Amino acid sequence: MDISSLAPGVQHFLGQAAYCELGEFESLARAVATAPNLAVKEGLSAAAGRALSKHHGLITEIRRRGHEPATEMAPFVAGLDEFRQKTSGANWHELLLSCYLAGGLLDDFFIRLSDGLPRDIGPRVAQLLGEDSGTDVLVHELQTAIENDVALGSRLAMWGRRLVGDTLLVARSAMPAADPGTDRGDGAEARIEPVFTELIAAHTRRMDGLGLTA
Repeated sequence: MDISSLAPGVQHFLGQAAYCELGEFESLARAVATAPNLAVKEGLSAAAGRALSKHHGLITEIRRRGHEPATEMAPFVAGLDEFRQKTSGANWHELLLSCYLAGGLLDDFFIRLSDGLPRDIGPRVAQLLGEDSGTDVLVHELQTAIENDVALGSRLAMWGRRLVGDTLLVARSAMPAADPGTDRGDGAEARIEPVFTELIAAHTRRMDGLGLTA
């Protein structure tokens, strides 16, 4: 499904994606700080480093175009900070699940949306965001906890179902609003829906892999 006509401008895309990755890094850093042992801290710190590397790659693209990263990210700070606060969870395991599910869904989305960027940047950004996020440690810790605590698994399943709605709202905000009654507006939602269906399917696979019901 082609959504290239719905992609935002390059600077809008880069600013929002860059701040998303910075937020993912900050969330993972909080998980590192409260991890139960040194081995888990080490694994989570590697995942945090991957998110920070993606952030740095995106701000390099911003600077390559002669813009200031802080200026380009600024319009998204309030909304994404609110999103991170809402999805930080009530405990360490909920925070891990947020990092894994929300971070994965947003990476999937921005990779998909990069199809609409100019050819001199789109493939490069897609490759950057598609790099291994180092989430194996998150999956291991969550699977182990869920296997050992059925009640925790039920709570995390509910939390995961909530996360998808909040995260899709962030994804939708990345696309400029289309005016109703125009050619762009009339077909916009029809073109967006299959993309969101793909994102939800990937989210469901991540939930299934953890032994949770989406």
